Order: sequence, then C-alpha cells, then structure tokens
Amino acid sequence: MKAKDLKLIVQEKYGQIARTNPVMEKSSCCNTSGCCGELEFSMIGDDYSKLEGYNPDADLGLGCGIPTHFAAIRTGDSVLDLGSGAGNDCFVARAIVGETGNVTGLDFTEAMVAKAKENNKKLGFTNVEFVQGDIEDMPLQDNTFDVVVSNCVLNLVPDKNRAFAQIMRVLKPNGHFCVSDVVIKGELPENLRKDAEMYVGCVSGAVEMQEYLEIISRQGFKNITVHKQKEIVIPGNVLGKYLTKEETDKFKTGDTGIFSITVSGTKS
Repeated sequence: MKAKDLKLIVQEKYGQIARTNPVMEKSSCCNTSGCCGELEFSMIGDDYSKLEGYNPDADLGLGCGIPTHFAAIRTGDSVLDLGSGAGNDCFVARAIVGETGNVTGLDFTEAMVAKAKENNKKLGFTNVEFVQGDIEDMPLQDNTFDVVVSNCVLNLVPDKNRAFAQIMRVLKPNGHFCVSDVVIKGELPENLRKDAEMYVGCVSGAVEMQEYLEIISRQGFKNITVHKQKEIVIPGNVLGKYLTKEETDKFKTGDTGIFSITVSGTKS
C-alpha cells in the first residue's frame, strides 16, 4: 500500500472516531467500536484522569503513554503536540505551561481539529490553538517550540525520517521532544503488517525499536532516552485471525513483541 493511501485510511478512520465520539476503553489505542476493525484488544495506555488539566471530553482513549510526564515542560514553554486529536495532551500541557506559555495541537484530520477547537472553546483558553496539517510537512515556523510531544501517532506516519526531521526543524535550539509510540522487537509476521485496519490500530505501522531509535539519531538528536517501555500482549484468539497456528506459536514463544515506549531527545 502506498503512503498516500495509508494516510487516507488514517484520516478516514480517525475522522470517523471524531464524528461519532464512541465510548472507548480508557487509554486504549484500539477498541471494539471500529478503530481497529477485527482487532479486539486494548492497547492499555496510561490513566490520565488524575492529571491536572485532564478533560474527559478530550480523551478519546487513543494514547499509549503519557509523554507530558517525561517531557520536562516548564512554566512559560511553547509546546507542540503532534496528532493532537481532541486535545487531551494539549490541555494537560496547558496546565503545566500556565498563562505565560502556549500550546499548539497539530492534527491531520479536519474533524479532530474541529472537535479540539470545540473543547478549547468550552475551556476558554486563549493560549491553546489547533491547526490542521501533515506531520511530514508541518505548516509551522522554524525554531518555534521549546518542547514537542506526541502520543501513539508517529507510528502512523509513513515517512518517520521526515517526521523527525520536521520535529528538529520546528524546535528551538536546545529544545527537545518526548513521544510515546508503538514499536516492535523482532520481525512482525507479514499477515499482521499488511492489514490496513491494523495499521490504523497502531500496530502494523510500527517499526523495529532499534530502527526507530536510529531514525531519531540520524536526524541529529542528542541525549536520546527511553524513559518507559511496556509490552503489549496480543491475545491468542486475535493472533489466530491473522496467523496460522504454527505462526502464532512461534510469535508467542519467540523474541518478537510489540511495545509502547516513551522516548525523548534534544536538539543541539
């Protein structure tokens, strides 16, 4: 499948989520309401509900971590959230930067941006804005942000080298990023990779963990740190929909796995 087609699928599916506002499992990247088609398991993200700035209306359960927890955001910072959805991480970041900082959310899907703007209007924040745009070609100025965060989104971007190059471009000198994302260890079976619904569900778009870290390094980031990693366990009945019994047994007993990680890096 071509990158353009994958982007259209992502846009269509997340647009559907924004428009229908399904009741999703908390902190779940995938759910039974349609995000992942035949995938019937939860990514089991982290609970936001006790964080300052948390807004239930903005939490669609699409994350796989809490990047703001490790992002070292300070009062007065300018923060960019990539794939901002309905605004969940943006509003948490706003609670940290306060009145003197500012937060920008960038999302590829028009319906998500509209939903985030609606949520922000209810909250009345004048230093939070939402912009529609492509992470591979951000409509944002160079050297603008102190911190860039993202939650379970960059794995859905076809060209991850370009995505991190864009992050480097929009960060101020000595700025840094902190993202939570999905990676794999070992070689993911082809039947899992090729399913477009699973791609939108945050799994098949993932790359091998070491490759992911090397992509970050190639773009010139320093002090690359993996703060947290957690294995995502796929139930056998789900694997059975995509793999033969032999492939399933090999997958479950081998070194291959799917993980959520939270990683940061600094611009020189």
